[in-house]
Amino acid sequence: MSVSVTEIDYIEVMEYSRDPLIIHTDYTVLYINHAAEEFFRSNKESMIGESPLDIFQESSKAAIRQRIQSAYGKPADVIEETVYRMDGTRVEVELYCHPVKVGDTLAIQTYVWDISKRRETEKNQHDMNEEINELSATIVPLLDDVAVLPLRGKIGQEKAMTLLELIPEKVKEQNVNRLIIDFSGVYTLDRMVIDYLFKITNVLSLLGVHSIISGVRPELAVEAIGLGIDLSSIPTVATVKEALAQIGMILQEQNQS
Repeated sequence: MSVSVTEIDYIEVMEYSRDPLIIHTDYTVLYINHAAEEFFRSNKESMIGESPLDIFQESSKAAIRQRIQSAYGKPADVIEETVYRMDGTRVEVELYCHPVKVGDTLAIQTYVWDISKRRETEKNQHDMNEEINELSATIVPLLDDVAVLPLRGKIGQEKAMTLLELIPEKVKEQNVNRLIIDFSGVYTLDRMVIDYLFKITNVLSLLGVHSIISGVRPELAVEAIGLGIDLSSIPTVATVKEALAQIGMILQEQNQS
């Protein structure tokens, strides 16, 4: 069955859309849908008749005014902007607008997509990458072929996976044969992360790098045992100082032999 376009109630289509939609002309809001009411924490009565420019920060208004004017001729590109809700809170959004006819009046329909969660995810990813890069740069040389890797903060699964890829490369670059992995600055680990971190020692062993783990708190050791990870094959000491003493004894025994 074919349906004539004139039989479709466009206002009803907009009203049930999950995307916040605004229709405006001559810088005056004609209509907002229910999703826009919820997004802007407002209602139709308080926004209809107002200027769509009011939701933007002052520094953006001139560019937005020009963008709206150009959108009467053709759809505008999607842009990212900061807008204000009616309660004054700032939100990062994507905006897309295109021309639309309201009766005989040419107007603009604007879509508003909240990207604050995406921005937060991107920021968290960036911060994690920065932290990992910083962490990888702190493989600190102590003796000729001895270095310490001071782990710190919260280590999640993604960071642990990245470390599993990164650390073996770093020790090869720095000609490290003995690496002290210090856990004393780590305050959060989950079971899967513990598994990844101890896999690092296995990979290093295949590369001929002798690992010593220091600073493992009792609760982390219990978690490792619960995972079936055999710590007996990995020298584990309380502090970096003890690890260095153990390496010193190993070197002394090698020299004597």
